[in-house]
Amino acid sequence: MKIPGWHQRLLASTRGKILALLRAESHTVSELACALELTDNAVRSHLTSLERDGLIRQAGVRRGFRKPHVLYSLSAEAEYLFPTAYGALLRHTLAVFGGRLSPEDLQAGLREVGRTAAKDHVDQAREKPQPQRIEYAVNVLKTLGGDVLLRESEGKRLIVGNGCALSVVTAHHPEACLMMEALLSEIIGSPVKERCHHGEAPRCCFEISA
Repeated sequence: MKIPGWHQRLLASTRGKILALLRAESHTVSELACALELTDNAVRSHLTSLERDGLIRQAGVRRGFRKPHVLYSLSAEAEYLFPTAYGALLRHTLAVFGGRLSPEDLQAGLREVGRTAAKDHVDQAREKPQPQRIEYAVNVLKTLGGDVLLRESEGKRLIVGNGCALSVVTAHHPEACLMMEALLSEIIGSPVKERCHHGEAPRCCFEISA
């Protein structure tokens, strides 16, 4: 999988090295300073920025000779920074099942995946009025890696994105967008239709029914 240039630069930087160390296990400031051959103050400066960006968190304390030392660990959000094989595995999964199932059965299965994924969020959205449910659904897509926003065009409400959280897959299997279509429909409580742009530069677009 090709990693974007900015992503490579981040992971190769001092902050990226701190994240990698914390991904393996929790560390104190002095432990990180020793591993990276930096001063404690330099490490604290990096930790302050990473904590402000929501990439690390304080995870308890470790007893010291004079006083306890704060332990830092990776946040759940930071895991998205590290390369994974999920996209490639999903692409191969769709290729296998696409060859065994009819298009109708494959599409039905993908919609069922989206509805199942929505169960993690429906209870939080159920009692909200629709505008808040839409806002909540947009935020769910953001947590899944989508750079999306709500837009109105020609009387239509659209959830649009500058990219695609499933871009590794949708170039070859545009039907994968049906998972997101079903997930959004369940959370919002109204039918949602995918109008995504597929190809080399995929972009999300989902139309919310009136």
